[in-house]
Parts: sequence; structure tokens; C-alpha cells
Amino acid sequence: MSNTSDQSPGPGSPGVPKHPGFLAIFPSIMLPMFLAVVDQTIIATALPAIAAATGEVERVSWVVVSYLIAATIAAPVYGRLGDSFGRRRVMYFALGIFIGASVLCAASTTILTLTAARVLQGLGGGGLMTLSQALVGESIPPRERARYQGYLAAVAVCANSFGPIAGGILTEHFGWQSIFLVNLPIGLVAFYLVTRLPPPHGERLAWRADPGGAVLFAIFVATTLLALEQVQRVDIANLPIGGALLAAGIIALVALIWHENRAESPLIPLSLLRQSAIWHSDALAACHGAALVSLITFIPVYLEVVRGFSPSATGLVLVPLTVGIGVGSLVTGRLVNASGRLTIYPVIGLVIATADFLVLALLADNFGIAALAALLLVNGLSMGTVMGVVQVSVQNAAGQMRLGEAAASVQFSRSIGAAFGTALVATVLFAVLSMRSPDAAHVFAAMFEHAHHASAGLSAAQMGIIQADIKIAFRAAFTVMALFTACGFLLAFTNPQKRI
Repeated sequence: MSNTSDQSPGPGSPGVPKHPGFLAIFPSIMLPMFLAVVDQTIIATALPAIAAATGEVERVSWVVVSYLIAATIAAPVYGRLGDSFGRRRVMYFALGIFIGASVLCAASTTILTLTAARVLQGLGGGGLMTLSQALVGESIPPRERARYQGYLAAVAVCANSFGPIAGGILTEHFGWQSIFLVNLPIGLVAFYLVTRLPPPHGERLAWRADPGGAVLFAIFVATTLLALEQVQRVDIANLPIGGALLAAGIIALVALIWHENRAESPLIPLSLLRQSAIWHSDALAACHGAALVSLITFIPVYLEVVRGFSPSATGLVLVPLTVGIGVGSLVTGRLVNASGRLTIYPVIGLVIATADFLVLALLADNFGIAALAALLLVNGLSMGTVMGVVQVSVQNAAGQMRLGEAAASVQFSRSIGAAFGTALVATVLFAVLSMRSPDAAHVFAAMFEHAHHASAGLSAAQMGIIQADIKIAFRAAFTVMALFTACGFLLAFTNPQKRI
């Protein structure tokens, strides 16, 4: 399919009313996305309280995984629905599901009922993320989209950082149910703000249901993410279950591709994904998600377990990373808006990010707090050059009628990349430890699960040897993250869409 975005009339084009100002559009798009992103992380600090209240600590991870699976499955469905029935109208539906599910989460008394409510909440949250991205393309002229995508990327980073803090405060003072109930007033404000968006322009895609594609896609996502979750536990006993789930996911993927190539109105737009600019951008989103989420997951473990930092010192070191991503996203958006150039910014940014990861791999053990904070700031600034450009590239290549499908493809790619990347880094980390010392792997696994008594009974000499092995394993982990960003650099460099 050729690039149709430049020919498609959009807001700000001749004959189309000029789009409203920043304050009329951005809050209406930002708040739904903030809700969806913050709900992925706000629950982290409430998990111990939830486990204590339900008495089912061994199943508490279901509360996190169920939301991720449901949100990933929902993304392409909402993209297709928005393209056919109007993105603003479908946003109301997603907000309604999200708010209603939040009430059910707060009312849950067991892990099973909470998990079911989180599935429903994820089905709403996946729509909020996808539709927010698509509404930027619908409401904003192509040249200005990068600026707004930079703002949204900054909002997503702030939401990720704000979530655990807000979750801890709410849980401590008002109980774990409050982390869900707080969604009600915010959701109602978001509902009102969406009404302020300008009416859509242009044609809509005809709707035909694809139940076979939806079922196969759900099986593929659920089995793949559950398999990766099993791998992250790095327990030999989990390998047969993880292998069987992964095999089921591969079979479902093959069946999905076969089905979607024959469907009249496919849920997964394979014709869209065959475009070079789109598959390059989606693959870049996957590599970016793999590197960034792996870093955010494992750098606190490295700082506390290897370097002996306190939780407060670790949080302080991570602030520059989140600030850097936000600033990098905002600056990149403005540069794209001013110059019309696209891929040059992630090309430069990912070269710097790759070098940064290699410095972490080789020299991080020698750096103090200030130097580590500076490294993470540079990493954040360089990683901030990616996601806004990816969204603009995909939306520009897809054209005005298929903005929802385009946004959904990026969201799905990033989710799968993040899950796969985190699992791969965990596997490499534990594999290196196991090869060097099974005792070190056992102690680190306990530390990873925040069992601070894991080193009890070990002499200072034994603990020193184990610490040395853990440092070597983290060097391998940071090197894998560098490989993710190096692959992202190649994808950005070879992307045919250089300008907008």
C-alpha cells in the first residue's frame, strides 16, 4: 500500500477547519493514556498488602500478568473498532469498561475475583492506550504529530514513575482498594475531556467481525506472555510448562497468519504490516521496549544487590533516567516538527544508548552515585528519541483511515518486545550465574525476590565470591540490552521513511 497520509485530508488541510489549540486537545488525549499506563505500575507497591488480605501470595502475580495479557489482546481490537465506528465514540466505551472494572477490583475479596476484574480492566486499558495514540493522528496535522507524540511519551514515563509512589501512599493510608477507586474521579474527568475533542473528518473503514482472528490472537498473546513469565522464574521445574506454552503460542501464530491472509476484514492488518516503513517501525518499538523495560526492571536489582544501595538511593539514581526520557521525547518531537526529519533522531539516539549500555556493562562497578545517575540521564535522553518517531512514522505510512490499526500495531509490538526482552535478560542473567556457581544463582534468586535473609549463614569470603559472580552476570545482562538497542539502530537506519 502506498503512503496515503500526505494525500488524505486532515485537520489543518485546505478545506478542513484548523484544529483547536493545545489545551483543547492534549488534556483530552493525555488523561486516558495516563490512566491506562499508571494502572500497570500503581499496583506494584500494593501487591504485598493484596497478598496479605487474600492469603494467596503464590498467585499474586496473576493480578499483574492478567492486566498485561488483556491490554495486549485489546489493542488491535480497539484499533479496528475506532477506525470503523469513530475513535472518540469507542474511547467512551473503553473508559466505561475501565471505570466499571476498577470498582469490581476494589470490591474483590479473593485473588481469583481480582484477577477476573483485572482482565476486564485490561480490556479497557488497552483501548485507552491505542485510542489515545490514534486520536493524535486524527486531531493533529501530520507535521505536528511528532510534538504531541513527544508529549504523550513524556506522560507515559511520568505515569510509570508516579504509579509505584502513588500506590504506596494510597495503600499505606487508605488500603489497597484505594488504588482502584482513585480511577473513578480521574476517569470521569477523562470522560468529560474527550467530549471536547473536535469531530472527526474523513471516511471510515467498513466493519466486518473477525471472531476467528480474535480467538487465535488471544491464544497467541496469552500463551506467549505466560511462557515468558515462566521463563523469568528461572526454575528448571517450570521449563516443561513454559516450553508447552511457547509451542502453543507458535502454533497459534502460524494459524493466525494463515487465517488473517484469507479473512475479508482481518483483525491483524497483515497488508499494513507488510509495508517496509511500518514493519521497520514496529520492530524498532519492540527493540526499544525490550531494552528500556529490561533496564527499568534490572537496574534497581543491580544497585541494591550488587552495589548495596538503599531503596531511597536507588530511587534517586533512577530519577535522571525518567527525566531524560521525558526531555528526550519532548525535544525530539519539537525537532521533527521543525525539520520534518524522522529517523535521524533515533539513529543518533540509539548509537548513544548502545554505547551507554556497553559502558554500564564494562565500567558500572567503578562508578559512584553521581556517575551512574549521569549515565542513566544520557540513556534516558537517547532512548527518548524513539517512541514519538515510531508512532508518527507508522501513522504517516498507514494513512488517515487506518490510524487505529497503526497505533495498535505499535502498542502490541512494544508489549511483546518488553515481555520477551525482560525474559531473555533474566534468562541470560541466571544462566551465567548457574554456569559460574549454582550457589550464587540460588542466593541471587532469593535476593531478587527481596528475601534479605538469603545471605544468612554465609561467611564474608563466600559472600564476596558470590558478589563477584553476580557482577559478571550483570555485565552479560547489560550487554544483551546493548544488543537490543543495536538492533533498533539498524532498523531505524534502514527505515525508508526518512521525512514527513
